[in-house]
Amino acid sequence: MPPPRDPRRTPEERSVSGELRRFTAAERWIHRVTAALMGTAIVTAAFLYLPALAELVGRRRLLVTVHEWSGVLLPVPLLAGLVSRAYRADLGRLNRFGVHDRRWIGRVLRRVPGPRPAGKFNAGQKLYAAFVAGAVLVMLGTGIVMWFPSLTPLVWRTGSTFVHDWLALVIGVLVAGHVWMAARDPEARRGLRTGWVSRAWARREHPLWEREHRAPDTRQAPGDDSR
Repeated sequence: MPPPRDPRRTPEERSVSGELRRFTAAERWIHRVTAALMGTAIVTAAFLYLPALAELVGRRRLLVTVHEWSGVLLPVPLLAGLVSRAYRADLGRLNRFGVHDRRWIGRVLRRVPGPRPAGKFNAGQKLYAAFVAGAVLVMLGTGIVMWFPSLTPLVWRTGSTFVHDWLALVIGVLVAGHVWMAARDPEARRGLRTGWVSRAWARREHPLWEREHRAPDTRQAPGDDSR
């Protein structure tokens, strides 16, 4: 029976008990603040664009202001996080797409059972992160055009409104899927909440990353987890 998970335990005690450090405190706070801003932007957008929800709100101007500022501030925690070495290292991991990532996608598409070859972040997480990063920049640019309509010609404003509205819908669907998948994986949520995950979960979901944290004499030969 596994020992009780006490958040006051030292990193050494957690390592001995079979846990791996997944995220630092800085990374967890970056995720929380970004999620809060993203959630605020999505919720306020829903109240602004859906008539059934708009009727429930009496202070529409306040909603517009909250929506605008939550969108403008969205990149701030991501940029501020660059002072964290661990965060920069994870950005490097997210930006590298290797052979094992293509094999991960192939196994998902073919619905092959068993562990899939994944480092600290699997191919799905990398694609999601890349899309969201690009989408945030597009939403920020189009949102600013809509925020200051007198600075741009009508054709720019029309195009920005079209792109902003439809991209917001796509983002909302993807974020909902992201939350749904997180709700099905309590161990992944614990990693974001406490920074630690069990070695068994890491071996099942991120075998290549788990291998990096093994003692040298217990590591398997390259490719053992990738077949």
